[in-house]
Order: sequence, then C-alpha cells, then structure tokens
Amino acid sequence: MASLRDRILGPPVPKDELAEHAPRYRKPMLFFGVAALLLVVSLFLPYWILKLQAPQFPDGLTVSAYVNRLEGDVEILEGLNHYVGMPSFEHGAVLERSVSIIAIIVLAGLLLAAFFIHSRWVVLLALPALLFPLAFLADLQFWLWRYGHSLDPRAPLANAVGEFTPPIFGPAKIAQFHTLALPGPGLILAFIASVLVGFGLYHHRKAYKPLLDRILAEEHANP
Repeated sequence: MASLRDRILGPPVPKDELAEHAPRYRKPMLFFGVAALLLVVSLFLPYWILKLQAPQFPDGLTVSAYVNRLEGDVEILEGLNHYVGMPSFEHGAVLERSVSIIAIIVLAGLLLAAFFIHSRWVVLLALPALLFPLAFLADLQFWLWRYGHSLDPRAPLANAVGEFTPPIFGPAKIAQFHTLALPGPGLILAFIASVLVGFGLYHHRKAYKPLLDRILAEEHANP
C-alpha cells in the first residue's frame, strides 16, 4: 500500500519508464519552469499603464504601475488629484505593494516545487500562479472604484467631477481628461505564465495519472 509520502508526492517514475517516455515527463516541468521565469521577469515591468490627455497637457501624461510602485508623471497627477479630491496614491494598495515582490517570487517557487509532485496535489502549488493575473485585475478594479468614490467634497473640483469608476482597460473621459488604460508588459507576461501553468497541469495529468492508475491496479492485483 502506498505510503502517505507517496500519496502526496506521487509515485516515483521508474527509470525504464522515464527513459522510454522522457518527453512526456519533461513537458510539465518545461511549462511550469517557463511560467516561473516569466513571473520573475514580470517584476521588472509595468503591469498597468494609464495615459491622460487634456488641453493644459498637450504632450499628455503617462503613469506606469508596477507591482510595488508607480512611475512616470506621478507628481503632476497627484496635484490634479488634490483639486479633484482623490486620495493620494501613497494611501492605495499599501499591503499589496509591500508584499507583491515576495508573493510573486513565492508563486514562482511553488511552480518549481511542482517539479517534484507527481500526484493531483500539484494543483495546490500551481493554482495560485494560474489565478494570479485575475486576482491582480480584481484588486486593481477595487482600488480604481475606491479612488473614484472617495472624493473629498471640500476639494475645488470635487462637485464638478462627481463620483466615477475608471475602467481597467480602454478609453474613458473624466471631466476634461481623456484617459486610456492599457495592460502593461508585466501583466501580459503574467497572463502568458497563467496559460502555461494550465498547459503544465494538463500534461502533468496526462503523464502521471496513467502511471498512478497502473501502480494502483498492481496493488489491487497483489494485495
């Protein structure tokens, strides 16, 4: 009967089986490994880009949101937010920004740890990376809504603008500003990683389930 360790980690692949079907067992590792690499690379790239156009800014303004910071015309936009009555960017997503780098590195580490899991429990290691891009977008939408609905009524232009919810992606108009929100290359890499994780899970099942079924059948035949 399989031990608890084997039930969690899954059965070891016999050497002859591995030699005969090496590509079958390498595919999950390849997909998980590349996905882990893309997640780490995404840390150095913006996840979300906001472009703004207005008559007083003929060259436009651009803000790039990384997982832990904002770059670009942040100070100018902060000044505009003051007149509209929006909170400072410093007060938004504080927890998320403080743990984002470590969290993504952990996601990549879990995918590498999945190399050693030959059972269905691999899903527990891969699922966080699979869902991460959607979780990022959900959190981003929450903060966009919160900023647009937290205007200080004492601000000079708060009443003129009114409450609003900027879209995650696409064009929008806020007062005299025309905005365009775009996915950044970091987010695109995270979504590609998510797709690769899905392929990795598919090939993991394709490789290890027949092996596990055969071992269980042998155990039932020879109790």
